[in-house]
Parts: sequence; C-alpha cells; structure tokens
Amino acid sequence: MLPEYKQARKAIWTAVDAKTGKRRLDQAFPKALRRRTNDNEMFIEFVNGATWQVVGSDRFDSAVGAGPAGIVFSEWSLSNPRAWGTLAPMLEENGGWALFIYTARGANHGESTIKMAKETPGWFGEILTARDTGIFNDEQLARIRTEYIKLDPQSGEALFEQEYFCSFASATHGAYWAKEVAVADADGRICDVPVDIEQPVHTAWDLGVRDATAIWFFQVLAGGLNIVDFYEASGVGLDHYNDILRSRARVGGYQLGTCHVPHDAKVKEWGSGKTRLEQMEALGLAHEVVPDHRLMDGIGGARETLARVRFDRERCKDGVEALKQYRADYDEERKVLKPTPRHDWTSHAADAFRYLAMGWRDFSEPREDDAPAPQAGWMAA
Repeated sequence: MLPEYKQARKAIWTAVDAKTGKRRLDQAFPKALRRRTNDNEMFIEFVNGATWQVVGSDRFDSAVGAGPAGIVFSEWSLSNPRAWGTLAPMLEENGGWALFIYTARGANHGESTIKMAKETPGWFGEILTARDTGIFNDEQLARIRTEYIKLDPQSGEALFEQEYFCSFASATHGAYWAKEVAVADADGRICDVPVDIEQPVHTAWDLGVRDATAIWFFQVLAGGLNIVDFYEASGVGLDHYNDILRSRARVGGYQLGTCHVPHDAKVKEWGSGKTRLEQMEALGLAHEVVPDHRLMDGIGGARETLARVRFDRERCKDGVEALKQYRADYDEERKVLKPTPRHDWTSHAADAFRYLAMGWRDFSEPREDDAPAPQAGWMAA
C-alpha cells in the first residue's frame, strides 16, 4: 500500500529495473509461479492459491473484507493514517503482520508510529540514516547537503536532515498550515472540547462524488470557534451522511445547524438529475452555499481561522492530521513548489475546512454574557 493508487501503479506495478530492463514485478514473481494476473486491479494469484495486490491508501476502503495476511505500508508518513485504523482489525483477527517503511515527514503520524513501535511489546522499530546504511560516503553527503542549501537557502538544511538523517524536526515541506496547527496544540487548543447543547452545531462539507466527502462539525461562540467533530467517508450517498449527522446529534443531545457547502453543490448529477442542494432539501438539511473565492484566498482565510479555533483532540484527530499535512504540490523537474495544492488524502478535510473558514462569519456570534466561560488556551473576545 502506497499513499496513492496511481503512485502505486507507477512505482511498483509498472516499474522497470534500470539495470536489467525488466519489470520489477516479473523479477519478483516469475510468470511460472502465477495462476492469473489482473492488470486493472494490480492483483496476482499464485499457483498455490496465495494472492498479492498493490493498492493505495487513498482507496484503503477497497481492502476491507479482503482478509490479508500482511500489509506493507510504503511511504507511511505520506499515507492516510485512517488506513491502519481501518485495516488493523483484519490483521488482528488473522494473526497477520504489518510493515511500515517510510522517510520522516515532520511531526506527524510517522513519528508517532516509530515511537509506539519502540515502546510497545510485539512491535519493532528502527531508524536508519544514510550513514547507517552505508549507501553514501561522507564526501557524498557533504556535497549533497551543500546542493540542498544552495537550491533552497531557507529550508534546504532541514530538508537534507529529513531525507538523509531521518529528522522529524522540520515541518512537511510546503505545508500550508503546519505552523498554525502546531501553535494551536502548544496553546492547548487541541483538547477535550465539550459540545454546548444550547447552541446549534453547524457543518462544513467538501462534497465528493467518486472521491471522499469530508465534514467538520463546529459551533460559533464568542471570540472564536469550537470544532467538535470530524467525519470522512467515500463510496456512499448523501443519505449516509444525513444518517451520520442525525445520529451524532441524537447521541450528543444537540441541534443540527446549517450545512455549509461549496458552489459545485449547485451542479446537477448525471445519475439523479438533481443538484446536491436539492437532495439536501429533500432530506431536511438546512444548507448555505459558501461565498465563491479564489483557492489561495481560502487557504489564507483558513490560516486566520486556525488562530481562533479549538479542536476536540479525539473526535477531530484524523481531520487535524490532514490539516497539518496539507501542502503545496512539488515540481520534481524544476525542484520548486507549485502554486497549487497537492491532491491526496489530506485534500478533502482541507477543502472542507477552507469552506468553514470562508463561511462561519455569516453567523451572528452569541453575546459575551451568553457564551460559556473561556477555558485554558481559549481566545476570548
């Protein structure tokens, strides 16, 4: 399992060994060992009945129910961390195994995974730097370090330490909001956030059709926002999300507010012939279309909003991780960041938060004397 399905096809399924000119797949699994090979699904069945498949963490739901004996998470620090939480029960049931191979990418789930592995019985964790592996000599490393710094005077040193010496200290290269999320955590604003049942809980959506749909649950209070929940899923219809919203409201004892949705909710779908707004109306969901805006304006608005929010640590864990790792795409040929975001597992949560940032001020905030007393780290008006 690589971070993305298309990356998995390119890096594993169709990759060619430069030394031999042969597909790496054919070298690893000679055709005499195979019963059948499905190119579309990147799937191999061997003559003894065992199977092997290449997948992406952006489609990890497709592996549910497959009952694997083992999973290799390649480039784990760039993968969707929800993949492990969803697939781990199958390995536990099967007595299976998992292997995580990756480079440091800041203080994210990659760092917490290696810490957990080193501290937990039954796990093994090891960090091997470029010097430990012996692939590069000291002269080469010194030259490469100099090149990194010349190419990027601001972050070249940190990037070199990350790539060659497994440093988790630097933020993800090109991350838009990693600093703001780190400040929120340091300020104690990623914490236990109870829902105020006297105030409605609004939602901000990134609506996907074939992609995932992400939803932030939030309350507007005096001086800022409480982000009380997060949900993301794929491959299901709007009725599924309606059920999720209503069940969580029922369990939490709160009233649902307005659903903030993007402009593409006005577009009619091929299958139903209806817009998402019409479907939401039929389900009784109050909705508001977020003001149209340029992407970078939305990213800037989200940066400002992050200074005013509190996140519930547990319920928003996956969403906060996505915000931390949301980053600009990288031009491998020119060795520079592109002016557009990278589309990966972080995109849906990030887009939904961008819509939240551009729409939450439409609500009239409660008066100061109506608001709950500020807690530690909370920014009161």
